[in-house]
Amino acid sequence: MLDINGLLNKLETDLKKTIAERQLVNPLMIGIRTGGVWVAEHIHQRLNIAEPLGLLDISFYRDDFSQIGVHPNVKPSQIPSQIEGRDIILVDDVFYTGRTVRAALNEIFDYGRPNQVVLAVLVERDGRQIPLSPDCFGARIELSFGQRIKLLGPDPLLIELQTLDSEF
Repeated sequence: MLDINGLLNKLETDLKKTIAERQLVNPLMIGIRTGGVWVAEHIHQRLNIAEPLGLLDISFYRDDFSQIGVHPNVKPSQIPSQIEGRDIILVDDVFYTGRTVRAALNEIFDYGRPNQVVLAVLVERDGRQIPLSPDCFGARIELSFGQRIKLLGPDPLLIELQTLDSEF
């Protein structure tokens, strides 16, 4: 089990620094369902962001949609219709291949063209497949083959390292 409070504290510190450096004005925070929403709720509260938290369900924007089929728990995204020119903080739990973030950006751009997007993740792990990377993170972790990170929550919010059983 990883120290979730330590990760949230580091992410909050990195995010505050990035907000100041990039001069974000009245940023809109958007969490990617499901784990990203849980992390975003904690960070949104810690940063005292006035605007309500946006929620993004990227199910129909995934590039593996035809392979996995319709997920039975698809929920509507809840973000303001006015994205044009806004500063956005996009939050996810684990950054792995980059495909989730790519799908989230595609959906956000369907609402309009933001001024800038800052990507904040609780954990960045090895395995990138798309040339994207987080601006802020709680921890960077290298995993061995057969390991994965699992976020449990939302109350309490926990993160654990799992070793998957291999099937041959």
